[in-house]
Amino acid sequence: MAIGAQKPPVALIAGPTASGKSALAIALAERTNGVVINADSAQLYCDLPILSAAPSAEDRERADHRLYGIRDGAGPCSAAGWAELARGEIAEVQAEGRLPIVVGGTGLYLRTLLDGIAPVPPIDPAVRQRIRGASVEDNFDQLRQADPEAAERLNSRDTTRIARALEVVQSTRRTLQDWQSVREGGIGEDIDLKALILLPPRDWLYARCNMRFATMVENGAVDEVKQLLARNLDRELPVMRAIGVREIATYLNGESSLDEAIAAGQQATRNYAKRQFTWFAHQPPADWPRWAGITNPVQAELVEALPFLQSSE
Repeated sequence: MAIGAQKPPVALIAGPTASGKSALAIALAERTNGVVINADSAQLYCDLPILSAAPSAEDRERADHRLYGIRDGAGPCSAAGWAELARGEIAEVQAEGRLPIVVGGTGLYLRTLLDGIAPVPPIDPAVRQRIRGASVEDNFDQLRQADPEAAERLNSRDTTRIARALEVVQSTRRTLQDWQSVREGGIGEDIDLKALILLPPRDWLYARCNMRFATMVENGAVDEVKQLLARNLDRELPVMRAIGVREIATYLNGESSLDEAIAAGQQATRNYAKRQFTWFAHQPPADWPRWAGITNPVQAELVEALPFLQSSE
């Protein structure tokens, strides 16, 4: 992802959940006349403003926010779909002479936006229907024959990824990894990217995860999940797999106490933060700055360290 001084600037603040990304993005927007653009898969949906930690009315008054709560949970949005929306918002913000500030923790979204996506053609509906209707065991057995390298990489119980790899190879006669060797539509080469990854101390991060989930429950997360469950949506939809939904559902179904559901939701949040922490520590380019301190948007040292406020060389 080359950076050129004449290219339009785009700021990026990424990192695990509860690391302070949103507060820092708002602080940056206030200093630069910027616009905060969502790159969090859960916050894309309107169904879970509490559990997804969507920006509050006060947050929206402080800074312009885009791509928050714009999709109904019944209609899943892929990484490619989000990237298309984000490209449009970024172009619009740049046309207004303002700074786009992309903020979120969904690594696949960010990678797709910057690097593009493999040009996999549409899957034969008959192939998809047959594979999605089969058991994960049968699909994994077929994948070991059709694409042994993919089978070696994947967990044998990963229903979604196994089905995807199998449907691609059976429909296109090429493996998914082969398609992914070429990517299209990324904007990384066309922008002046200023990125910052937040990787705060893990004990501080996990304590924040615990506190935030408990606060979500106090602020109405149980009723939020109750309303979502009443829609009888497919359990495999992204909105139904959001952190906290299944844990609170066990309480609503009488399978656990509220305290047990809270503890389970806190554990799920910490587990997710741990996976994100590992991904952001190793996957993005090495020259992206990492902030390893506690994140406080009013900290002078952090604000001054923001690469977005430094002039391009």
